[in-house]
Amino acid sequence: MNSFLMPLLLLLAALLRVHAASFDQVRPLLEENCLACHHPEKQKGGLNLESRASMLEGGDTAEAIDLEQPSSSELLRRILLSHDDDEFMPVSTSLEPRDPLTLTETELLRSWILAGAPWPEEEILKPRDPKRTIGSLSHLSVSPSFFSLDHRDASFTLRIFGHLDDGSLIDLTQDAEVSVPDPKLLSLDDTRVSPGPQVQDLTSQVTVTFRHHRLDVPVRLRSASASHPISFRQDVIPVLTAAGCNTGSCHGSARGQDGFMLSLFGYDPEGDHHRLTREMPGRRLNLALPAESLLLTKATNTVPHSGNRLFSPDHPFHSILQRWIEEGARLDEAQIAKPETITVTPATFVLTGSGKELPLSVLATYSDGSRRDVTSLTTFTSSDDATLSVIQDSGKVRSHRPGEALILARFHTLTEGSQGIVIPADRNFVPTEESSLNFIDQLVTQKLNRLHLTPSPPADEPTLVRRLYLDLAGRLPTPEEVQNYLKNEEREKATQLVDLLIASQDFTDLWTMKWAELLQIRSTGRAANTITPKASRLWHQWLAEQMSSDRPFHEIIHDLLSAEGGTFDTPQTNFYKLVNDPKLITENVAQVFMGTRIQCAQCHNHPFDRWTMDDYYGFASFFSQIKRKAAADPAEQIIFDGGGEIKHPLTKRPVPPRFLGGDMPEKTALRKESRRHVAASWLTAPENPWFAKNVANIMWAHFFGPGLVEPVDDVRISNPPSNPALLDALAQHLVRENFSLRSLARAICTSDTYRRSSLANQTNRHDSRNYARSFHRRLRAEVLMDALATATGTSNKFTGLKKGERATRIPDGTTTNYFLKTFGRSTRKTVCSCEVRMEPNLSQALHLLNGETVSKRIQQGKVIPKLIKGKKDNAAIIEHIYLRTLSRPPSAAELNRLLASFPAGIDRLPVLEDIFWALLNSKEFLFNH
Repeated sequence: MNSFLMPLLLLLAALLRVHAASFDQVRPLLEENCLACHHPEKQKGGLNLESRASMLEGGDTAEAIDLEQPSSSELLRRILLSHDDDEFMPVSTSLEPRDPLTLTETELLRSWILAGAPWPEEEILKPRDPKRTIGSLSHLSVSPSFFSLDHRDASFTLRIFGHLDDGSLIDLTQDAEVSVPDPKLLSLDDTRVSPGPQVQDLTSQVTVTFRHHRLDVPVRLRSASASHPISFRQDVIPVLTAAGCNTGSCHGSARGQDGFMLSLFGYDPEGDHHRLTREMPGRRLNLALPAESLLLTKATNTVPHSGNRLFSPDHPFHSILQRWIEEGARLDEAQIAKPETITVTPATFVLTGSGKELPLSVLATYSDGSRRDVTSLTTFTSSDDATLSVIQDSGKVRSHRPGEALILARFHTLTEGSQGIVIPADRNFVPTEESSLNFIDQLVTQKLNRLHLTPSPPADEPTLVRRLYLDLAGRLPTPEEVQNYLKNEEREKATQLVDLLIASQDFTDLWTMKWAELLQIRSTGRAANTITPKASRLWHQWLAEQMSSDRPFHEIIHDLLSAEGGTFDTPQTNFYKLVNDPKLITENVAQVFMGTRIQCAQCHNHPFDRWTMDDYYGFASFFSQIKRKAAADPAEQIIFDGGGEIKHPLTKRPVPPRFLGGDMPEKTALRKESRRHVAASWLTAPENPWFAKNVANIMWAHFFGPGLVEPVDDVRISNPPSNPALLDALAQHLVRENFSLRSLARAICTSDTYRRSSLANQTNRHDSRNYARSFHRRLRAEVLMDALATATGTSNKFTGLKKGERATRIPDGTTTNYFLKTFGRSTRKTVCSCEVRMEPNLSQALHLLNGETVSKRIQQGKVIPKLIKGKKDNAAIIEHIYLRTLSRPPSAAELNRLLASFPAGIDRLPVLEDIFWALLNSKEFLFNH
């Protein structure tokens, strides 16, 4: 560096100065850039920077730091030299490349030296990889935070995490120092802790230190000198699961693999033990020569195996299986402790930049209160490998591009997740200030700041007014409604419009249609055992009346689930005529009102969620006593509760009712009320963990496109909400407001989050789940059909409805036409949210462009001829049809370009109708944005 530039650089550095840097801030700079050459074993130039004392001794030529004249210190002089100077530091070679210190790093080091180079005497520096930036630590954490060693073979591996000031995590497992008070009591192998040679019952601790941070991890030794036989349920089944033997693509499939079948993920341990020990005695297991058992030789591929090698002979899995065979391949006693929960640590984490690795720790808690480190027996999967990938053998995750992903951990029949975020290494991100006006904005902004996403600005007024009418009323605003809004100068006019639309009949019609789809309101026939058109109409009318009065939604659903009586007199009982099988009813209830799909658990434990077969049949027991009988009207049936039990397919015994994911109901409640009534009371209770969140998520998805959980009816551990805190807050708001759908809609539509523009910026252009901007949403079939009718001044006609009724008011799901089918109207044949298809396709485009729908409506409505007859000039007509279709006036550029398409003497009617046709086919018309 030229000498005249040094004062300038120092001046620039001074401008960055805020206060003297601390030792913790400077330490990583020294360890990553200086210690490789200046440590006790190398001491290049005679300088050792390991401690403060050795640093102050200096090197062969000069003192590294001059405490009397800090600004003249040799260390500072060398980092400010020209990069090609022989004395420039840090030295970079082809084997050890290092980047020069940045201006900020230089100022940190300079301010530290000027402050007298504060350095705790006990702190010793270590060389570190320059690519590994640790940064400023706030504190340490370890997993497990405490543990118990209950037998001779028990062990725990410590994972050590550093929490940085920016909220991100780093792995310090190999960097921190771990020590035990007495190696005779506790054996330490790297970070793996096990009972020592002279173990005794006591409480001890393991100490973890890094820099000036220290943690003491409590350890309890209890019967740790006793031997512990290998357990089939606790050890062997988890090994088979972790190795992939009992997955659906291998021996866990319905037909097994290569003549050998296991239960999927070990849900039937007794059956698995029988197949291993009895089906091919002497081959799968060789008790005389355990190492030659087919179970082991296949897994190691010593004997050809279609699944190739699963693990090596020196792998811990091999040791567990061989020991089990050596000990007699016993099946555990029935009362053996079972894993009840697993905990994944860290539960949430943030990594900065790509290429960072972080270990996960999984602890299982058993029914006897014991805990085990089961990380090595856990299978990990990532929801987005492009953001976070899993290194299976090590249990680590590795960061890639910015974003977020769920790491799903599965052990035994238990599944738990860890939510990971990768943020850019860019340090120039400026957090968005959290709004204090709306709880939605606060929680969304917190998440955006964590992800380093900058939200888009508010949408312009015409876009917002169109969005509000489409989302709250299911229709386009009229030109007059748009113009009145734009002329209104009141500050709270957007909130006033929200209140107006929420109170309208259009809002009722829209949400009646929404829940009619989920409840499958449709006619299925004309016989008593079907839902007749009359019953369908009455059922829809009942739902519309409930919605119109803004009755608390949990009361509506309670009435529906507990309903008894005739399908005409009590129309909501038709819900139990859709299907007769109690299992299908159970699945529908769980999916519609709890947002979770439990179908997989009918035949085996759910592979990607917590549900077991016991959970499934316990919940199905609530709906096993539904009965049906004839009414006085031959077309009507009466729904009531009688007797009946549902049997578990494995035990063949009746299963008592149990709330899904909860406890068994009190016997006194079952004696007083029907099982369905008890289930309905539990499901719709304010404290229920499922119902309010599910309703809130369904409403959120309506206004934003993607739900907080997406799909909205697929809530599971492996598909968590994108913003759990926000979903909790929305559910709490719903409960607090007595389950008023209007109140929640108001909270959402008055938020800044809802009112954002759909224009993306550099940070949020790839975001699809965190609502940094508005998302383009194609108008659903009914709304689009009504929009075409409104814009063109034409009327719809549907079976059973008078001419001019809107498509959103169709009561029967079987009533449809070609347009509604093409644009994905729900058939209401299943409860799946996928029944409504919102994806654009070629058939839709061809129908609009080449079909008669648009051009025929333009001709029938005669909008353009009426405007021409009213003596409107071309500019006024173009502005009017823009307002009718796009709910905004044309821009000056658009208007000038269109006016230029009218040559002198040409008939303007066809030209104006072509412009009208083009607007009706535009993306801006077809999408809400």
